[in-house]
Amino acid sequence: MTVSKEYLKAEREQSWRVDIRGLMKNKDRTALVRVHMGEVDPKERILSNIEVNKGLTQEEAVNEARRCLDCPDPTCITGCPVEINIPKFVKRIEQGEFVEAAKVLKQTSTLPAVCGRVCPQEKQCEAKCFYKLKLKKDPVAIGYLERFAADYERESNQMSVPDIAANNGIKVAVIGSGPAGLTFAGDMAKQGYDVTVFEALHEIGGVLKYGIPEFRLPNNIVDVEIDILSKMGVKFENNFIVGRTATIEDLKEEGFEAFFTGSGAGLPRFMNIPGENYIGVLSSNEYLTRINLMHAASPETDTPIVSGKNVAVIGGGNTAMDSVRTAKRLGAERAMIIYRRSLEEMPARVEEIKHAQEEGIEFMTLTNPVEYFADSTGRVNKVRVQKMELGEPDASGRRRPIPVEGSEYEIEVDTVVVSVGVSPNPLIPSSLPQLETTRWGTIVVDEEKLQSSIPEMFAGGDIVRGGATVILAMGDGRNAAAAMHNYLQEKHNS
Repeated sequence: MTVSKEYLKAEREQSWRVDIRGLMKNKDRTALVRVHMGEVDPKERILSNIEVNKGLTQEEAVNEARRCLDCPDPTCITGCPVEINIPKFVKRIEQGEFVEAAKVLKQTSTLPAVCGRVCPQEKQCEAKCFYKLKLKKDPVAIGYLERFAADYERESNQMSVPDIAANNGIKVAVIGSGPAGLTFAGDMAKQGYDVTVFEALHEIGGVLKYGIPEFRLPNNIVDVEIDILSKMGVKFENNFIVGRTATIEDLKEEGFEAFFTGSGAGLPRFMNIPGENYIGVLSSNEYLTRINLMHAASPETDTPIVSGKNVAVIGGGNTAMDSVRTAKRLGAERAMIIYRRSLEEMPARVEEIKHAQEEGIEFMTLTNPVEYFADSTGRVNKVRVQKMELGEPDASGRRRPIPVEGSEYEIEVDTVVVSVGVSPNPLIPSSLPQLETTRWGTIVVDEEKLQSSIPEMFAGGDIVRGGATVILAMGDGRNAAAAMHNYLQEKHNS
């Protein structure tokens, strides 16, 4: 059963109530220093896909959990899109009840081991921590602790499966097996629905598999989370393109009563500058998908990818960091980030930028490509760039980059990866003319219910947002599951 906001609030008030005097008694905790997670040495990690962060020891996790002040109004929960009961799972770790901590996480999170690795906690739950908001100190390392609890449960072979209600016989379909779809599937399974997830690619996991390298998120971690969903009764169909393999009407004839679309934003964007069609200029989607999911980095593969010695990645987000760090691991002697704003405006996580710098990635900020050139074979061999300066803030709140006249120069490259954003997957909207979409191709939904113009279809994640984080997509999955449950119950009880 989905844990409601009211339930969480009541439980927090009953179980974790403290007053200001209680906080004062815990003031010795504020003297504790935030834990630092160990990392593999940069010289070693760039030689393979070994995971960079090592995780916490039991002692480190307990000591970090002790820093939590048991706030009477835990604002960290409001900072979490899936509303994990953070004080409760942290307290379980402090008490040494690591498996119980993981069970608390699973009450509201389908992918705790994933979130503990890739969620931008510094902008969400940790940004709302009492330490950060009031004491102006380093927040509790909530993300590290989430990863620890999930990893401990898995590595100790004590994996638990969330309770599910009796099967109600109502079939629902999920389109896409990314974080939004998996979260939705888990919440609906808990409520007794017959859930089938349809995935277009040959492996389940969506962007978690094709878009995030193993040095950040090992595939076996994703597989374990998916296995739990299977044990909850969720069924998976891969190599199945809804709208091609079967239409929505075909699925309705098979008994599916409602649909959740989490098909993501897999359509790459380019800059429309001269030379983008040359060999060796790829989108980050193609580059990472071929390497992460299709193993194209191996020379034994049927369709190997050529990742050169001088690799330029255009962009400054997490996907750009993933691409350039992947290039380094594939042998690039010069791996460059070319970004039109300054380092301070870069949207990638601070941790990812730090790791990239440690690994020898070259950051060419306030620089923008304007044209690509090729050799006689048609393969890119140079990029002309132009220096930029920052003007007034634009709609995003960041200062707008302005070209500096006469500042162009050329850089030798043999591979370019363009990572300047993505657009929603157009397949579902194009197969349903009655589905309302925006001019950007995203599906229009009710902001609260995530219900589309087709009453039985709900949507969330990048197909609605146009490109966002894993945890925001998961939050959409949870909200859509609650709304679809109400919709289906009203339909069957009317």
